[in-house]
Amino acid sequence: MIPKNELHATELYEMSLNTLQSHLTLDINGYRCNSEMAFTALVKAALDNSSLNAVCDDLVEMADANTIREQMNANLDVGDLPRQEMEMNAALAAGLPTELARAGMEVAIDFHDEPFYGKTEEARTYTCRGPAKKGTTRFMRIASAAVIWRGLRLTLALTYVLPEYSTLQVLQRLLQRLSQLGIRPGVLYLDKGFCHGEVIRYLQQQRQPAVLACTIRGKGGGTRALCRGRKSYRTSYTFTDGTEVEMAVVATLPRGKHGKRRRKWLMFVVIGLDWSPKVVMRRYRRRFGIECDYRQMRQMRVVSSSRNPAMKFFFLGLSFVLLNLWARLRWQLFRRVGRGPRTVMAATFRLKRFTAMLRRAIEALYDTVMSVPTTAPPQIVNY
Repeated sequence: MIPKNELHATELYEMSLNTLQSHLTLDINGYRCNSEMAFTALVKAALDNSSLNAVCDDLVEMADANTIREQMNANLDVGDLPRQEMEMNAALAAGLPTELARAGMEVAIDFHDEPFYGKTEEARTYTCRGPAKKGTTRFMRIASAAVIWRGLRLTLALTYVLPEYSTLQVLQRLLQRLSQLGIRPGVLYLDKGFCHGEVIRYLQQQRQPAVLACTIRGKGGGTRALCRGRKSYRTSYTFTDGTEVEMAVVATLPRGKHGKRRRKWLMFVVIGLDWSPKVVMRRYRRRFGIECDYRQMRQMRVVSSSRNPAMKFFFLGLSFVLLNLWARLRWQLFRRVGRGPRTVMAATFRLKRFTAMLRRAIEALYDTVMSVPTTAPPQIVNY
């Protein structure tokens, strides 16, 4: 009998564990806990969007959460952040499709902030300040470079952002990593956090085509003075630091709460492109498809109150590695049959099914708690 092509939950678990153990270093060889168990606990916590304590309490054969946490704290040190970042990037690049274009790709670069509530000065030296959000102004920050290619979203590189890094240094680190992968971006799409004079001048010197979202500032002057008329247009503009740019000013008419249309202005810095304002806006909107990775990453992150910055960075990187694994499996195993460019059957293996199958494999392997002790005999009451 010809074997049926299918992906079993246990095979999915083995693939995930092999990817993590092959690229990420966790040297744990205790009599009760080893690296395989630690990775399994982390994956389960990410899938459940939960903490190590909740996972270890739910799995019968799992070691205690404090045991795993102590071993991880011993393995993850802030002095090893550069090595940890390299390993994360290697895990992200594992199994990239050979058909992936190496030149002319549209790449989106963005920041992601994770709230940090630690109070110790040592831990705060690894956090970045930002506008107040979720009760704090301090965040563990990472930056990533991602692409959308034939319906496939892939995070190609990430970097840990420390407070001493400038925005230009963050961009250069990501572009250097892309260069190591042999990828030459055709167009860069950057969010408002990168719209600084030093970044713009660097891209102009490198002749790198790019579109940067620009904040509208001022009451009557500044960039707000460009919001005039009724139509979209392109114009030259000089920032206060002397940086000269080409600006695309886009007029839109979205509907408000009561269904009435009101003019809303959008502004973009355009480098090395002759696109019309409408084309700039339409192409930049494709970047929001890449931002789906951030929303999905938040659904697959380990919840932790750890004061160890290296562990917090590790948890953030782990989410992106799992997302890339899901995307890679969709490309390799769920291709759409037919002529034309190869694409994936997105509906067959959605993220929810990936997480559900992986969760079931772990629960079958480590057994789940099916009963809890009570102080009185339980009674079934019929209503």
